Amino acid sequence: MKDERWADVDDYLESQLGVEDEVLRLAQKAAADAGLPPISVMPLQGKFLHILARLMGARRVLEIGSLGGYSAIWLGRALPPDGKLYTLEVNPHHAQVAGSNIAAAGLSDKVEIVLGPALDTLPALIADSGPASFDLTFIDADKPNNAAYFAWALRLTRPGGVIVVDNVVRNGGVADPTSQDPNVVGTQQLFEAMATETRITASALQTVGAKGYDGFAIAFVEPTGGTDQDA
Repeated sequence: MKDERWADVDDYLESQLGVEDEVLRLAQKAAADAGLPPISVMPLQGKFLHILARLMGARRVLEIGSLGGYSAIWLGRALPPDGKLYTLEVNPHHAQVAGSNIAAAGLSDKVEIVLGPALDTLPALIADSGPASFDLTFIDADKPNNAAYFAWALRLTRPGGVIVVDNVVRNGGVADPTSQDPNVVGTQQLFEAMATETRITASALQTVGAKGYDGFAIAFVEPTGGTDQDA
């Protein structure tokens, strides 16, 4: 599902808001030239994440899924001088491209790429950093493991922190209870986990744009460890 107007509006908003600079454009070009799939967040979405991190005063950010480092640059730029972003990536080639892009952005001192399957590296990360040690967690990796990543994010994100999950609408497929698509099923399992989790208050937004029809989920980790609202 795609509409030319969605891309036109993206182009208009990006031109009016001055979203991307040369570093970000070159990061996208480097990823494309290296053969990475064109599935990173869009520029307006990257800036949304950047603003969210700044609004929160985030000092420590966790990203699950680096791809070419585009969203890591947006998030890394939001951090204070002593801030830290850990970005997890399973594919060595993707990690190499991301590392080059992050270095070109001047963020190597703030951004650390952790190579390996996230479900293998997350336990070591919690051992090193401790539980509830991140202000913001951004999940944008393989969708069949969304619920498992969310469970780890809950352990790693502090009370009062935020968890954001990308690509949760799946071109509307998330609403199809008969879907056999592993990406849809994994996302449905994410929402099932969110629906029964009392430690968060969650919502989701549908999005449209140059890459089509999708959406974000966002969860606020309750400071008290629970809420009297239905999540």
